[in-house]
This record gives sequence, structure tokens and C-alpha cells, in this order.
Amino acid sequence: MTKKLHVLFINGWYPSRVLPTNGDFIQRHAEAVALQHQVTSIHVISDLNNTHKIHITDITVNGVRTLIGYVKSSNNSLIRFFRFYTAYKNILKRVNHYDIIHVNELYPVGIIALFLKYFKNKSYIISEHWTGYQQLKKFNFLRKKLSVLITKNASFICPVSNDLAVSMQSLGLKGTYKRIPNVVDTFIFKPIDSYPKIFTMVHISNMLNDHKNVIGILEVLADLKKEKAEFQFKLIGENSSQYKAKVRELKMENEVEFIDQIPHSKIPFFIQNAHLLVMFSNYENLPCVILESFACGTPVIATDVGGISEFFPDEFGYLIPKKNKELLKSTILKIYNSNNSIDKKKMHQYAKSNFSPEIIGKNFSELYKKVLIKQP
Repeated sequence: MTKKLHVLFINGWYPSRVLPTNGDFIQRHAEAVALQHQVTSIHVISDLNNTHKIHITDITVNGVRTLIGYVKSSNNSLIRFFRFYTAYKNILKRVNHYDIIHVNELYPVGIIALFLKYFKNKSYIISEHWTGYQQLKKFNFLRKKLSVLITKNASFICPVSNDLAVSMQSLGLKGTYKRIPNVVDTFIFKPIDSYPKIFTMVHISNMLNDHKNVIGILEVLADLKKEKAEFQFKLIGENSSQYKAKVRELKMENEVEFIDQIPHSKIPFFIQNAHLLVMFSNYENLPCVILESFACGTPVIATDVGGISEFFPDEFGYLIPKKNKELLKSTILKIYNSNNSIDKKKMHQYAKSNFSPEIIGKNFSELYKKVLIKQP
């Protein structure tokens, strides 16, 4: 596409001073688009520390103009709604002419895009990442009506996996779906030549056990230890230390290292210096960390849930059924006893060809072009 567009990102999640890593995968989408276009990214969030009712910051981050409205918290839902409405209204006044809207998180911020389509004649596409669609059986009445209206009026709906698209459509969210996966910065996520001397495994997640089944992994590792396997396991994520009591119970204090949430830029080091990434989730969409592990040339064991299998070449690791601890154990042992024959360069090239910022940015550009050609 030769014309440089101005793309307005409207985000339900986005990194902020309140939640520094929340929605960082959306930020990476915005930065990928910014390689070819002008991008303005907006977000509003409650802030307990706000001294003003509304405070708006306006900075440029990695080529993306980022406007965030910090709203003073209130227990009164009407006051909270009015403050959010006012914050978005004031932010939009600061944004110059834009060509197309890119919504991230269908509900509720899709309502803003719907309003702008009706009253400003602005077309929009939706990117969706939320794993909750796979767990939902139905919406409440108002959310269902609005969500159906938002998807119906979107030019494209872009889930990160086809599995997520199926889940959304099963809830009555009809539209034109086009899968576009998460971004991997293949400049920093890349292989290194060496391995640590001791067999090292890593798990990186939000540490929610009902989602990631961290306790299941720890119980499998305890069984491995009984078989005299020597290993180190790094548990990385916010509040990872919540599992210290379980590790003591399993007598694995010497094998398990707890690392609290770290900046995204530091994650490559831990994946590069691991023999294996272990994910044992009960449900998923398309975890960024699996794609990042491929980019680092580190094999993965993951459960065959959600959209993981859609981007998981057979030679890059193993997919197993969820909650199957025996198979997780035997599969770890298979890699433990192997000779590290994996082709790291092939794994990295796969990630670069499918998930690099250049590729994802190009994919979105092609959709924008289709939308604007059809637009009267």
C-alpha cells in the first residue's frame, strides 16, 4: 500500500502506569502497523492515585502516539461511566483526521467505534485476543445486543486464532473474520548457540492456576525428581512466589526458581537459556510466549487447547491433551534424554515469516486497503 494512513487504535487493554504490561500484545500490534502508517493509540483506565477526576497523558512510544486517560476511581457506576465518557471525548478532540479505526477488544470499547461509524462515517476493524470467549456460554442481554451490533458493523474481525473465531461465532457474533496472529519481535527473540549445563525448563504466564495449571506442572516435576532427573525450572510471572508453599511440600526448593514479572525485553534471555518451554494450560488462545519460544529456537511442550495447534509445526515440540500429567512427564523425559537436535534456525525463520512486526503490519495494511476501497 503506497498511501500512508492514519490509523486510530481504540484499546480495551493497553500498558499504562496503572498496569504496565496489560495489553502489551496490543501495543506490539500498534507498533507493527506504525512501521508503515501513522498510528494514534488511545486507552482509558481507572487510577486509584489520580488527584484529578481525569488526567490525560500524550506521549510517543516506539513511533506510536499514545494518549491515555486516567480516571479518578469511584464506586458510583454512573459517575464512573460519565468520567470514562468524558475522558474518551476529550482524547478524541486531540486526534487529528484519521482514516480508519482499529478496535482492540470488541466490548465495551467497540461501542466507541460504532458511534464513530454512525456519526463520523469512520470504518473499523476489530482485533480480538480474549480467552474468555472460549469459556462463555452466553452474554447478558445488553452485552449480547451491543456485541452483535458491533461485529455486524465491523469491516473485518481479526481474532488471533481460528479457534477464537469459532468461539465468537458460536455466541452469535457474525461478521467477516480474518485471522491475524500475535506479533513476535524477532530482532530480540532469536537463538543463541549455547545451552546451560543443567537441563533447564521455563514457564512464563499470568500464574492463574485454573488457567495455566501451574500446580499440575510442579507435581509432574516432583515425579521427575523421584526418577533422579537433574533439572532447573524457572517460574516467571507476576506473583509466581504464590507457589512457594507447594514447592516446599513437593521438596523441590533446589530445583525451582521464582522470578516475578519482568519487562518484556528481558524475556528472551530466559527462553534462550532454556532447553524447553512448558505450558500445561486448561484453555488458551494463542500464547505469545509459545511463538517467542519458537523464535528463540527453544522447543515447546503445550496442551492442545484453543488455537495453539494452528501455529505449531510438529518438529518444534509436542502437543499433549490437557491435564494429562503422565504424558507431560514422559514427553519431558523424551526431550531430557535427547541430543538437542532441534533446528534452531528453522524455528526462528518460521517465526520471522509468520509473526514478525513487518509481516503482521503488512497483513493489517492489506485489510485497511480493502476496507477503504469499499468505503464510499
